[in-house]
Amino acid sequence: MKQQSMVMGIKRVCWGLALMPLLVGCDALMGKEVARLPINEVSTTGHEVAKEATIQLKKDDKIALWSDMDLAYEGDSPVRFQVQVTKDGAPFKELQIDPTEKNVTIGEVKTDVNGSVKWRFSGKNAELVIPDAGSYTFRGILVAAANPTLHVTKAELVIKK
Repeated sequence: MKQQSMVMGIKRVCWGLALMPLLVGCDALMGKEVARLPINEVSTTGHEVAKEATIQLKKDDKIALWSDMDLAYEGDSPVRFQVQVTKDGAPFKELQIDPTEKNVTIGEVKTDVNGSVKWRFSGKNAELVIPDAGSYTFRGILVAAANPTLHVTKAELVIKK
């Protein structure tokens, strides 16, 4: 009985070691998260919901911008992240990101019943190559076309390296 228990323990360790490269490989494939902007609400005139994060980056760092979304709406409801990037306090880049236009998608579930849409996903939307080392601030808001049925449960801009 003791020997059987030891064999099971060894098997578990072997499986853990065998799966470890797959878990490490996820960071290489998807990137390592360095910041998250939990915006989670649509900005409107007079009610801006902005989130920001500052990251120290090196020359030639490759930054990927991902969206982590959970929405519900009827009809059509285009949403966009508006992102301002500054380097050491000076304007660097402005981006308009449609979270539904993604080139890598993880965990996407979309249902559309008679025009009533529920959609959640994580997706890679854009990349930036950093030209110079410095302190980069990413400031984002979420904007949307007028649609009273739009319900945003989650709208997060994820910055990965």
